[in-house]
Amino acid sequence: MGFNRKFFSFSFVVAWVTLSLVTPASVFSAELNEIQQRGELIVAVKDNLRPLGFRDVSGNLQGLEIDIAKRLAEELLGKPDAVVLQPVKNTDRLNRVLEGKVDLVIARVTATESRSRLVDFSRPYYLDGTGFVTKNASIRQLKDLTPKAIAVINGSSTIPVVKHNLPTAKLVGVDSYEQARALLEKGGADAFAGDNSVLTGWVQEYPQYRMLPARLSAQALCVVMPKGLQYAKLYQRVNEAIARWQESGWLAERIATWGLP
Repeated sequence: MGFNRKFFSFSFVVAWVTLSLVTPASVFSAELNEIQQRGELIVAVKDNLRPLGFRDVSGNLQGLEIDIAKRLAEELLGKPDAVVLQPVKNTDRLNRVLEGKVDLVIARVTATESRSRLVDFSRPYYLDGTGFVTKNASIRQLKDLTPKAIAVINGSSTIPVVKHNLPTAKLVGVDSYEQARALLEKGGADAFAGDNSVLTGWVQEYPQYRMLPARLSAQALCVVMPKGLQYAKLYQRVNEAIARWQESGWLAERIATWGLP
């Protein structure tokens, strides 16, 4: 019996070590030379976030971040169509890179200190920030919101920003953008506070609303890349490309084309 127990314990340890070797923690993303040998750039994107990444009436992906993904494929592989676009949920964005399932993530990811411990970020391709939409004709500028009811997503980073800038405003929590619009339609709130990139899509879809000329914060949207010295060439090429686009005006032109402030 003692021998059997020892054998079982040894077998268990061997099995545990074997399984640990194939867990996502040991999966590595492709380096630049592997991407070039493959001939495809795999990018995680949004498919439901107008105007950054969404589907047109024919089901094709389009938007600012789709343009960036295709342009990066052209920069790295010589062809804009050498890109594989993988729609991703917000909760899975970083995991796709950490698990080696994609080469890059371009899916409205803001650079934060906590995230930078896990992945690398490119230089920003767009500065997002907190803004407001309304269809109330009496609300023209930020000060007009002071006595009004403002809808905000529960638990969002928008809440402290609005509280700091409009301490006397009444905040009404909602769980989704759909719920926020329903609340505004019923007169339960006078405006909705959210990210300007998201609000741009709101106004494009519902033209009876308009955005106020106010940006209360700055959030850098960046390309997400795997962390590690082996990815230094990929990191350098992506950053050099974004810098050229900013200098040439291509990035500003695409931002304007998609109606982003």
